[in-house]
Amino acid sequence: MSDSGFTFDGRLLKRGEEGYEEARVGRVFNARRPDRYPAAVLLAESDDDLVNAVRWAREEGLQVSVRSGGHSWAAWGVRDETLLVDLGLLKDMTYDEETGIITTRTAVRGALDLAPFLQERGRSFPGGHCESVGIGGFVLQGGQGWNSRSLGWACESLVAIDVVTADGELVRADAEQNSDLWWAARGAGPGFPGLVARFHLQTYPLPPVMVQDTWTFRVEDTAPVLAWLHDVLPGLDRTVEPVLAATRLPDVPLHPGVERPTGTVLLVHTTCMGDSLEQVQQRLTPFASCPAGLEELGHVRSQTSIPEENAAQAAQNPEGHRYAVDCTWSDASAEQLAPVLEELWRELPTQHSFSIWYGWAPTRALPDMAFSVEANVYLATYLIYTDPAEDEQMRDLVHSRTARLAALDGRGVYLGDTDFTRRTDRFLSEENYARLEEIRAVRDPEGRFVHYLVGDASQLNVHS
Repeated sequence: MSDSGFTFDGRLLKRGEEGYEEARVGRVFNARRPDRYPAAVLLAESDDDLVNAVRWAREEGLQVSVRSGGHSWAAWGVRDETLLVDLGLLKDMTYDEETGIITTRTAVRGALDLAPFLQERGRSFPGGHCESVGIGGFVLQGGQGWNSRSLGWACESLVAIDVVTADGELVRADAEQNSDLWWAARGAGPGFPGLVARFHLQTYPLPPVMVQDTWTFRVEDTAPVLAWLHDVLPGLDRTVEPVLAATRLPDVPLHPGVERPTGTVLLVHTTCMGDSLEQVQQRLTPFASCPAGLEELGHVRSQTSIPEENAAQAAQNPEGHRYAVDCTWSDASAEQLAPVLEELWRELPTQHSFSIWYGWAPTRALPDMAFSVEANVYLATYLIYTDPAEDEQMRDLVHSRTARLAALDGRGVYLGDTDFTRRTDRFLSEENYARLEEIRAVRDPEGRFVHYLVGDASQLNVHS
C-alpha cells in the first residue's frame, strides 16, 4: 500500500505501524472494542485531508469509513480493510449573528463544545443528552436532544452541509443544490454516501429558565406509574420532556427517613424550558402531585441547566465501561408495556445499567427528509459493565428483552441506540429507505463509502 502521491496534513497510520492501535479504537467510547481492523486510519486535520482521503482510498481500492465522536455503540466507523477517516482533530466553529446559523465540524461535542460556545451568544441547539457525544453521528441519524419535543429533531435544523462526495469533490448540499445529499444527511446516519466536512445548523434563543422535577417510586409500581404517564403525555406542552428511568444508582431523591429499596427504583424525571419560572411551573402542573394511591419514595423540583443535566447523565454513562444497548419505538399501551418493562427493569444486572421510557407523542408530520420513524414512546436499555467475559450474556439479554418490547406494537428503532450486528429493525420508512438506496446508487455507484454495519444484510430495515 502506497500513498499514491497524496500528501496529508494529518497522520496516516497503516496497520502495523506505531500508533495504529490507538488511532483504531482510542476514541471509541464503548470499552467493548470491535475486533475489526481498517487498512489505515487518517487523523484528518484539514479539508484537503478529507478530499485526498477519498481520492487515495479510490486509488488503493479501499472503502471509506468515518468517525466523528466515537460514540456509536457498535463502533460503526471501525470496519475491516477500509480507510477510517477520524475527524477528532477538527473542531472549529463559526457563528453568523445575522442568521443565527453556526458552522461547525462534526467531531464537536454537543454539550462540552457546542453548547458553551452558543450559550455565550445567548443561543442554543437541541444537542444530545450525553455530554461527550459528537454532533456528526448525532445529527446524521436524526438527533434526539434537549428540547427536541419542541424544536424538532436536530437534523431538522440542518440548513446545509459541506460534504466530500465519492468522486473526491467538496461540495455544498442544501435545499437548492445537491438537495439529494441534504435530504439523505437528515436521517441516513452511518449509511450516508459522503464524508461530511461541516454542518451549517440553525440555532435558537437560549431559554432563560429550565426546571427539573423528579419523583422516585418502587419498581413494583411500574404499572400505575406507566398508566399515569401515558395518561398525561398527550396533554403536555411540547417544552416538557418526560422520562421514566429505571436505575440502580444509589443517589436518588428520597423523603426524610425513607430508605432506598435494594435493586432497581424508578425515577420520573421531567425537564422543561421556558421564558419565566412562572411559565415553566405552569407547564409542569401535571407533575405537581402523583395520582391517589401511588406512594412515592421522594420528590424534588428545582431550577436546573443543561450542563447540570448533562453532568447527571454522564454519571449514569461512565467512561471506560462496556455497553450493550438496544431500543424500540412503541405505540403500545401502558397496560401492554408494564409487565415486560417491570421484568426487564427488575433484572438490570449492574449498578450503572439503566433503562428508559421517553414520552415523545409526535403531533405533526415530519418534513421531507430521510428520518422517518418515530412513535408515541421511546424505549431504550443500556447494560453497562466491565467484565469482557459477560459480553455475550449482556448482549443476549438486552436484544432479547428489547425484541419482546418491539413485539408489542413496536414501530422501529432510532439509529443512535442500535447494534445491527445482533438485532435489526426498521429505522426508515420503506419509501425513504428505497429513496436512500437510489441516492447511494447514483452518488456512490462503486460503494466507496461503507454501508450499514449489519449481521444479516437481508434483514436491514426490515420490520417484523
